[in-house]
Amino acid sequence: MPENRKAQHRLDSRQPLVVDTRELGRRPGSMREVHFPAPAPEGLGVALIGVPPGAELDLDLRLESVMEGVLVSGVVTMPLTGECGRCLETVSDTLTVDLQELFAYPESDAGEDDEEIARMEGDLLDLEPVLRDAVVLALPLTPLCREDCGGLCAECGERLDDLPEDHGHGTTDIRWAALQELSTTDNQEK
Repeated sequence: MPENRKAQHRLDSRQPLVVDTRELGRRPGSMREVHFPAPAPEGLGVALIGVPPGAELDLDLRLESVMEGVLVSGVVTMPLTGECGRCLETVSDTLTVDLQELFAYPESDAGEDDEEIARMEGDLLDLEPVLRDAVVLALPLTPLCREDCGGLCAECGERLDDLPEDHGHGTTDIRWAALQELSTTDNQEK
């Protein structure tokens, strides 16, 4: 079973992303909508951008009892912070991800051969692994402060958007030096 799907400890209904389904019941067709805030767990992101630990996640979910378990679907909205992949300026945004996962009952035969299937512990289900997968897949690999961000100058490291258009460092590529020399000689002869 993948590490993010393994139950490494008993679920605690007091944990913010653990949902108790007792009120839903196990009769197929039963449905319950839940809307609640929860603090973001640690490490919810990628190298350049992510959800700040403890930031408020806004969960709007629908729990449906089906033959094999509980189908959870809905959306989660959260703040993002990070840095631009071109100029390293701070980036702040909001991300909304869709969730849809079947949590099989512990005694269910559903997905016996499938190690990827999420399983409930009694009447409890843990949304954190599902949320983590959805968020990491939805994040940009290279976040940008603006689509047309110029990045940094390769010579001085300053933001190109803050520099004048004629910004340069007066260095000539040695491959073009001979041509530059000819141009200078031509101008002096005239």
